[in-house]
Amino acid sequence: MTGIGPTSQRPQLPDEAAGSDQLPPAPSAVERANRLSAANMLRSLLPLVLICLAVVGWAAFRQNSVDPVREIDPTSTIRAADARAGYTLLVPTGLDEGYRPTSASTDVGSTPEGGPVALEIGYVTPSEAYAGFVVSDFADADPVVEVLEGATEEGSVVLGGEEWTRSTTGRGETALSRVADGVTVVVSGSAPDEELETVAAAVRPYSG
Repeated sequence: MTGIGPTSQRPQLPDEAAGSDQLPPAPSAVERANRLSAANMLRSLLPLVLICLAVVGWAAFRQNSVDPVREIDPTSTIRAADARAGYTLLVPTGLDEGYRPTSASTDVGSTPEGGPVALEIGYVTPSEAYAGFVVSDFADADPVVEVLEGATEEGSVVLGGEEWTRSTTGRGETALSRVADGVTVVVSGSAPDEELETVAAAVRPYSG
């Protein structure tokens, strides 16, 4: 006779019945916390990255919009050369604002009292090219030789009431030069001939 009574068999749980198809265990509290921390960190860094990109972009924009030409006032250099020169110093005078002086130098600090004096002034022209002016009472002064040595004469032109020799330098640039009373004046550079002629035509005795 078979009776109904207690049995040792326990009921099967759902995950045990699933066998090989059981779901992966849920992430632990530590794992969830780590994931949340990483996500929060990314969300926090994103605004900082965007701000940095904006700052870099603004700086680049400002740099591109700023005029790179550093204009100078050559007055003190001209006065120093005039004070030591044993001749009437000549300089470009009355050039319009498109001709911006960017350099000026004189050798008065390295020549003895009464020795030859050279003055150099460099300009950025309206076409953003270069025009250099040199005057010296020594025909073999370095800045004069640097321009005229090896230059090929190609005729003459009258500028500012004076006759200038037109040459082509070894670098293929135009040079305008003239010599009077032992003083050599040279205007040369990468600027177009018209702009170099404008500088040469503006050369006058310095009046202080």
